[in-house]
Amino acid sequence: MLDEHERISALKNMRLLDTMPSENFDRITRLVANYFGLPIAAISLTDTDRQWFKSKVGVEHNEIPRHKAPCSQVAEHKRPVVVKDLQKDDYYADSTLGQAGIRFYCGVPLVTPDGYGLGALCVLGIEPFEVTDEQMATLSDLAAMVMDQIELHHSMGRIDPSSGLPNRHQLMSDLSDLALHEKGSEQIISLIDLAQTTQFDRMMRVVGISYLDGLMTKVARILREHLDGGTFAYHIGPTQFAFIVPKGTKVEDYRPFLEQIMRALYNEVEFQITMTPSIGSMVFRPGETSAEEILRSLQSAVQDARIHPSKIAFFCPSLDVQHQRNFMIQREFPRAIIDDAQLSLVFQPRVDAASGLFKSAEVLLRWTHPELGPISPAEFIPVIEASAYARELTMWVIATSLQQLSKWNSTGFPIKLSINLSATNLQEADFWDRLSVDLARFGIDHDQIEFEITETAMMMETKGSQDLLETLAASGIQLSIDDFGTGYSSLSYLQKLPVRTVKIDRSFINDMQEGNRERVLVQSMITLCHSLGYEVVAEGVETREQAELLTVMGCDELQGYWLSKPIAADGLIRWMSDRHTAQHYRLEAISA
Repeated sequence: MLDEHERISALKNMRLLDTMPSENFDRITRLVANYFGLPIAAISLTDTDRQWFKSKVGVEHNEIPRHKAPCSQVAEHKRPVVVKDLQKDDYYADSTLGQAGIRFYCGVPLVTPDGYGLGALCVLGIEPFEVTDEQMATLSDLAAMVMDQIELHHSMGRIDPSSGLPNRHQLMSDLSDLALHEKGSEQIISLIDLAQTTQFDRMMRVVGISYLDGLMTKVARILREHLDGGTFAYHIGPTQFAFIVPKGTKVEDYRPFLEQIMRALYNEVEFQITMTPSIGSMVFRPGETSAEEILRSLQSAVQDARIHPSKIAFFCPSLDVQHQRNFMIQREFPRAIIDDAQLSLVFQPRVDAASGLFKSAEVLLRWTHPELGPISPAEFIPVIEASAYARELTMWVIATSLQQLSKWNSTGFPIKLSINLSATNLQEADFWDRLSVDLARFGIDHDQIEFEITETAMMMETKGSQDLLETLAASGIQLSIDDFGTGYSSLSYLQKLPVRTVKIDRSFINDMQEGNRERVLVQSMITLCHSLGYEVVAEGVETREQAELLTVMGCDELQGYWLSKPIAADGLIRWMSDRHTAQHYRLEAISA
């Protein structure tokens, strides 16, 4: 059920409460009473604490208390309610209606296109009554007529004033009509999105609403010039237009038509300067896909169109599934943060290349969702880091890592951990303050922490990020460049960074087996980093041959599956103990 506060807000926005009687509504209530042959009928709106009658037959007063009013139940649950005899009903017998001598009640919901239950169209009698399925169907049809009147009352029509085209509500209504009259017939619908959100915001800030209205008028004119009489166009958003083409149109014949519209839009100079139009389309069968789902799918298609060279794309179910999964991942992450059973840390050891001695471990995040199961970090971390939850993600990882370090310290294992930071974290003005509090709370020495930051994040030349890096380094926390070689680093700028370690990306390590040229590249990277004063870590080491070659090249530390897969906290201590006991300090592989 939608939030009650939102439902009340939707009702208030309709501006129907406490308004004068309207013949448009009264005709319907009279029809209901005559059809059922009962004395009372009403259009009842469910307010905060009352049922207010927009229209009524056989009732003198304008409202009754909401408490134990059947219309309230209809509005809240958006389902019909039939009470054959209120005076014999355990719940309603002592209600206002029951005490007034009402015996029979039947009401069907009045629901907005957005899904809010406003109230009920109801009919009442002073004797018990049996209602038929046909009567219920008729009452529901009449309730739909009431909602049409309410929408007209609210919007003064369904025409957008700037373009003169039907609006989104009319499109939704027409899609519903198609489901009734053209069910199963294949049709095509398209959505033109003229501007990205940032473009729209910038345009509104610079040129204002009047300029936008003028552009929308031009788009409406272009559509009228290119659409034939059987194609219906709609203005469904500030910069969005939709149109449905006649059934029987083939996709292969339709693409040239879309290209023609795109050319017409780009011929308008203003569009080239301020907007980047895109068109998303989909094939649908009326009655098989809801109107809401059609519009959602079109929004997905138009986003795919933005990255297509032609700026035109058809809805792709497989891409849409991935978009929806990403959305679900983002939506579910806040719950995972507070659920001890979902998020966990594992640790992958780093060892000295020459001696095989344990040096540190990289912290890696794992997520086991109760429904989706294990979600790969390669899938969920980019989604979360691109969302508003990037801060919470790092806060959780850091706090949990420090808590684990505290446990290890108390048992005589003062381990050093390496934790990944994102570019977003470097822009957080209070990052250092929050980190200092956590370090003090868990009693962790600064030299037990290393932060890994990608080249791209390091290159964000903002004063805040540079100051943060300097502060971290000055405190004794070590910094490393992660995935070295995959970004767009300037060597002159790298020398200015307070970095101690460089981690060569695993792709270069994997490529060493391709030939001498690839090995020379890795050797050059190691030599260059050493000349700049960095220690070098090779990640993604999976074979003895790679480990031995990297050692000969002078690489300082190794990390990868050949040494150990990422392991849980207890497993890391056992792994260290096993290596120590067996005296396998010379690159001997011990499985976790």
